[in-house]
Parts: sequence; C-alpha cells; structure tokens
Amino acid sequence: MSQTTQVIASRVLKRAWQKYGTPVIVVALAAAVIVTVTRNWNGWEGSKTEQVTNDAYVQGDLTPLSTKISGIVREVDVNDYQSVHRGDLLVQLNDADYRAQTAQAAAAVEAARAAIEDNHRQQELEDAKIQRALAGVDDARAQITAAQDSKDAVHAELVRSREERARQEALFRVNATTQQTLQAAVASEQSFAAQAAGSDAEIAQARASLSSDEAAAEAERRSKAVLESEQDQLVADLHAREAALTVAEVDLGYTRIVAPADGTVGERQVHPGQLVSPGTQVIPFLDTTRWVAANFLETQLTNIKPGDPAEVRVDVYPGRVFKGRVLEIAPASGSQFALLPPDNATGNFTKVVQRVPVKIALDNSALASQLRPGLSAEVTLRTAR
Repeated sequence: MSQTTQVIASRVLKRAWQKYGTPVIVVALAAAVIVTVTRNWNGWEGSKTEQVTNDAYVQGDLTPLSTKISGIVREVDVNDYQSVHRGDLLVQLNDADYRAQTAQAAAAVEAARAAIEDNHRQQELEDAKIQRALAGVDDARAQITAAQDSKDAVHAELVRSREERARQEALFRVNATTQQTLQAAVASEQSFAAQAAGSDAEIAQARASLSSDEAAAEAERRSKAVLESEQDQLVADLHAREAALTVAEVDLGYTRIVAPADGTVGERQVHPGQLVSPGTQVIPFLDTTRWVAANFLETQLTNIKPGDPAEVRVDVYPGRVFKGRVLEIAPASGSQFALLPPDNATGNFTKVVQRVPVKIALDNSALASQLRPGLSAEVTLRTAR
C-alpha cells in the first residue's frame, strides 16, 4: 500500500470515530446513570441531611360542642369566631325543668335520711323497752328467790308447829298440858300453814311475772330485728335517691355548655328559642394548640426520627420561618387511615410511593397560636445520620 493510500484510510477512520464514537460514549454514560439512579435513588434520597416537603398543613384540635340533653336554647353568649377562655359560658339552655327535678331529688334524699333517723329513734325506743323488760325479769327472779327463801323458812316453822301441835295433843290426852297451850299450838300451826300457802301464791305470781317479762323482752328483740332489717332497706333507698340526685345535678350541669379550654369558637349553629335534642351540634371549638402535619414520602423517612429540628414556612407569612421539632411519626402511611384503605391484592398493580404523616411541634406556642388550621406550609427537616 502506498503512503497516499494509508493517509486516506487514516482520515476515513478518524472521521468515522468522530461521527459515531462520541454518541456511543454519551449513550453508554446515560445508560450507566439511569441504571445507577434506578438502583440507588431511594438510598440517595433517604440519606440526605435535609428532607423537604410542601405537602404540609397547619393543624389544631377542632371539637364540635354538642348537647347532652334536650331543651330550649335560652341564650348564646358568644359571637362567631370569638376568643374564649376555659369555663366561659357559650350556650345556656332553659334549666327550669332540670332545677325542679334536682330540687325534687334533693327532697327525696332528705326524706330518706329522715326515715333512717326515725328508724334509729325507734331502735333506741326498742332498746329502752328491752332494758325495762329485762329489769322486770331480774326483779321477778329476785322475787322468786326471796319467796322461795321465805317459803323454806315458813315450811320449817310449819313442820315444827305441826310437831308441837301433835305433842301438845298427846299431852292433853293424858292431862299433861292445858287447853290453852294446845290451842296456842293449833293456832301457831294454822298460822304457819297460811303463811306457806301465801308463799306458794307469791312464788306463782313472781313466776308469772317472770314469764311475762321474758315474753315482752323477746317481743321487743324481734321488733328491733325488724327495725334493723328495715334500716338496711332504708339505707339502700337513701343511696338510690342520692344517685338520682347526682343524675339530676349532672343533667342540670348539661344545660350550660362551656369552653373546655382556651381557644376560639366557630360559627354559631343554634339560636335562642331553638329546641335542641341530645347530640345537636351547637358550636365548634378550636383549641389554641397548633402543630404542623407534614406528609413525607416513604423514601424520605430513612433517617427521620423524633427530636429532629424543623423549619416551617407558612404561605400566609412569606419569608417567615417557624422553628420546631419532630414530635411523632405516624405508625402507618396516610392511606391506611383513609375511610377506604387501598387493597392491591387483585387486578393490575402500579407501585405508588406512599406518604407518612410526621407531626411537627412548633417551639414558640404563642406565635404558633396565630396560625389557622388548614393553612399550607413547607417543612424542612435536618436529620442526623
């Protein structure tokens, strides 16, 4: 091959390399970048020190205040969107019926207490009757003992007088004694016989009195037992009436709807003269506490943890930065808390990156209270690897 031919071939190869070589290199580099990004993009995104999302909103506790009882609205003491403090009266229902029910329940409680006190007094009276009956039993037993002792003495004298009469009669038959002495012995024997008969009657009377007093004591004991059983019933009745009074007082308290905390009310939904039933919403209440709910992609959660510092920018205050910290991370993605969670077990499937709510607590609570729930925000988190 001549030198001229070699030069021509070299120029042809150089032109071909310039024409096709550069595009081939570019395509190869692009393919390498695509493969690398596809395989490691999630790792790169999750390892960033700063994680940013504009899917964030200011949140607050919004509570719809409702009625617990039925009644007629007497007055509404707040205006729409008014600031209120804990315990401030918002809505007052007509409470005349509930006050009457409370007074009636209180009177029933007093009547039950009076019945218990009357029962106590009756028991004290029964105790006095029992003591009196027992005293009569003791007296009757003492009388029986005394009469028995007297009877024994009289019986001994009666035996002696009978023996003396027999001896005097024997002596009188042999003219060894006088008629007068014999008559005295007979009179003495008759006297002691009469005394013995009187002692028997006295003992019988004392025994009858003993039986009567013992029966009276037993009857009074039974009456007291009945009173004691009635007392248990009266105490139970008192407890029931006290519970009824508590229910009446609670229902009376429900006629006043007050602010549960410091905050702001929404638009009034009832007006004076309106009849409301249990569950009727009267006014919404918004607590002063504010936070930001930021929905981060699942690929951004690799290093996010509670306590990480955050910067919040709210659209309504351009250029203003609110400092805060991660308070909590939701235990599941937002789709799991939806009314109808997705079910990808059937049909075609397309993978969609999920978002997980992250709760951001703002450091300056006084400044945060100026924010209104629902406002859009942008959150930047600084994570530590």
